[in-house]
Amino acid sequence: MARKTARLIDRLQAAEWKPSPKTDADEQCEFLYQPQGWAKAHRFLALGYARKEEDEKPEQYQLFDTPEYIYRVLVTDMDNPLDLLVWFYNQRAGAENLIKEANNDAGLTAHPSHRWAMNANWFQIAMLAYNLNCRLQLFHREENATVETLKHTTLATARLRFLFIAARIWRHAGRTCIRYSDHYQEKDLFQRLMERLRRIAPGPDGFAPVIHTPLCA
Repeated sequence: MARKTARLIDRLQAAEWKPSPKTDADEQCEFLYQPQGWAKAHRFLALGYARKEEDEKPEQYQLFDTPEYIYRVLVTDMDNPLDLLVWFYNQRAGAENLIKEANNDAGLTAHPSHRWAMNANWFQIAMLAYNLNCRLQLFHREENATVETLKHTTLATARLRFLFIAARIWRHAGRTCIRYSDHYQEKDLFQRLMERLRRIAPGPDGFAPVIHTPLCA
């Protein structure tokens, strides 16, 4: 991803822009450009998003803007068509976000030892925690959710919603119950999640589904 400089902005505005029907941008262009301090010129790919009066914050986290457009600029050494390269870098950006979450929330970077075997075991534990959180999302989803509408919930958010919650355990007449705080907004969702988890049990043909509607694309 290219850094925002005055020279790069001037180069963008002077470039030959064309419609971008195969990407999510309004316009696209590409050009050779050699930033100050670089040994040679490189291929720059640029996407332009026309500003709207009430423009929401873009999903891509490394964009920069001008009064007229929001720009996304990529630097590459590959010769593929622009739309294919945009797709390729989109996939890598998504993977980087997942790696960042694993590092910060699952403790992937907290290497406990100087020995490879110990750190390999720690890596497996961190990935297990991450995958269990992904499985948790499937258990508390809405019945009519699809692959497109199901949103990712980070480990940090899941902890606040389902683990670090204010509650009190009380026992009376042989019963053990949990009373949640009146300020816990996820009570209904948490209760539905717990009911589904309790229904997990092996049957004659294996484990039966706890959600009647399968997750479809």
